Amino acid sequence: MRATIASLVSNALLLIQQAAAAPTDTDTWNETTVDISGDSSADSFSVASIYDWTYRRWNGANYACKCYPGDPCWPSTLQWNLLNATVGGNLQISIPPAASCYNTFQGLLGNISTYNAAQCADVHANYASEQWQIDLPTAGLWTYFTNDTCRPTTNPTDSCTGGYFPTIYIKATTIAHIQAGILFAKNNNLRLIIRNTGHDFLGRSVGWGALVINTHSFKDISLTSSYRGACNYTGSAITVGAGVQAFEALSKLHSLNPPKIMVTGECATVGVAGGLVQGGGHGPLTNFYGFLADTALEFQVITADGVLRTANAKTNPDLFWALRGGGPSAFGVVVQATYKTFDDYSSSGTTFALGPANVNNNDTLWWDAIAKFHSYSNHFVDNGLYIYYELYPGLSFRVQPVVGVNKTAAQLEAVLQPLFNDWTAMGLTFDKTTTTYSTFYELYNALFESEVAGDSALTGGWAFSKTDVAKNNAGIIDAFKNVLNNGALLVGHMWNGGHGLPQSQWADSAINLRFRNVSDKLITILPLSGNAPLAEKEAAQRVLTDVVDGGLRAAGPNGAAYINEADPFQPNWQTAFWGTNYPKLLQLRQKWDPTGVFYSVSTPGTEKWEQIEYGTRLCKKL
Repeated sequence: MRATIASLVSNALLLIQQAAAAPTDTDTWNETTVDISGDSSADSFSVASIYDWTYRRWNGANYACKCYPGDPCWPSTLQWNLLNATVGGNLQISIPPAASCYNTFQGLLGNISTYNAAQCADVHANYASEQWQIDLPTAGLWTYFTNDTCRPTTNPTDSCTGGYFPTIYIKATTIAHIQAGILFAKNNNLRLIIRNTGHDFLGRSVGWGALVINTHSFKDISLTSSYRGACNYTGSAITVGAGVQAFEALSKLHSLNPPKIMVTGECATVGVAGGLVQGGGHGPLTNFYGFLADTALEFQVITADGVLRTANAKTNPDLFWALRGGGPSAFGVVVQATYKTFDDYSSSGTTFALGPANVNNNDTLWWDAIAKFHSYSNHFVDNGLYIYYELYPGLSFRVQPVVGVNKTAAQLEAVLQPLFNDWTAMGLTFDKTTTTYSTFYELYNALFESEVAGDSALTGGWAFSKTDVAKNNAGIIDAFKNVLNNGALLVGHMWNGGHGLPQSQWADSAINLRFRNVSDKLITILPLSGNAPLAEKEAAQRVLTDVVDGGLRAAGPNGAAYINEADPFQPNWQTAFWGTNYPKLLQLRQKWDPTGVFYSVSTPGTEKWEQIEYGTRLCKKL
């Protein structure tokens, strides 16, 4: 039998101290030396497994690592069978979505015959579908961080390996299943991933050799017209399970008479109780009600000790604060969340675009038009508008939509008219369409487009403050040019997280206070195959971090980065993501998860954690 959790923690800490004092020469510190790369130029490392840590040496440094298949500390078949019985037979081997197009899937646990013609046809037909991928147990919607080693193919004899996909998953259907998975990962020092939709740009839903707990089956929704809880709020509210997606919650609210709405992301397929709110959760209603985190009333959350806890303004208030924007997969597994809801209103939306023909293929004129558009950022958000836009190489600029909640078409166009007047004076011709809908819900469904799954890219981003736009719009546009000139794309979201939220409530959540003065939050996208050569990946990451996003940071020194849509490898990520809130978040992470059961890249307390050996093993640097 394994030791108790307390003794495991004590032993692990003791071993880390011993390892830190051990000789750093590979031959004396370790038992065996192995070259994992197959070429003589690679670093060598060795393994000495003691208790539940595996010690590695990589790039001249010593690490204590989680346990993986083949390590002496990897659980035995008996232990896995016992876990499977505990979770009702819902423990399964993780297989990449496209494995059915290959004769054999070569995973960490051995080879599996996988070819199935009908299933392969389904893969080819649906691989780009978000919901199809979401309903799979361990898929990541963007594939870069899976290593793209098993994409759809028409040649079944091709090689399909696991890449960075997880190894095993629990399709949890009860709270007890989640608790069992957390404790099993903790007791056996396994890398643990919490996955609902896989709706993530940063690879947090996948990870080499990991155990996944899938929470997507938790679909309960309940509504109340008069909330009674641990705060002064007594209005309407919605309570959702961990697996509920935005379109499901909004549909339920719309069925009421009169209809209600809630803050969600702009993408209808995102889950609303997990990573979205733990990262903050911005969307088309942020100008009015703040982030999704600002509307949270209570969470039911399982912490790293396996205990189900209530977190609200009176019970575990520090945990409640941290879960509201303090970082996804950092403090616990949210199994249920309760949010404020609001009256729905008739709303108007506008779409417009500028392409090469609109500017007679004049590059200078096109950029002047973009500069003029962006100079109105503060004006737009101060007047309650939300704007989603895309900027691509080839003089392609598209706005869909501009959202005017509780505005008529005339009121919305009145806010936009100064821009249109300036464009007309510049000699531009352009088409615009404005439509009024009876509710925001109908506008949301009509104008926000579904996103595509299966793409591979590095993602970064930065948010510009109102101060930066007012003082340095020309510099911001130069940074935009730099992004496109280096092969990346731009997606912009104009909103202000403090516009409609009383200033007295700004600090009630862990969200970076700088977002209360933002007027434009950008995502940068650098297309790159996940199975590109390592040198190419490293070069692309440097371009994204230092050049593409580096230019944006320099142009917007008063801005911030949004943890769910940014480069996790940027310098000073602690300040960029959380500003002055970071020291408190670090203390809370040490309180609620002192041994690192949960992990998500560049979240509080992960400074010493790295994925070594070419992005595989999750280890703590000694």
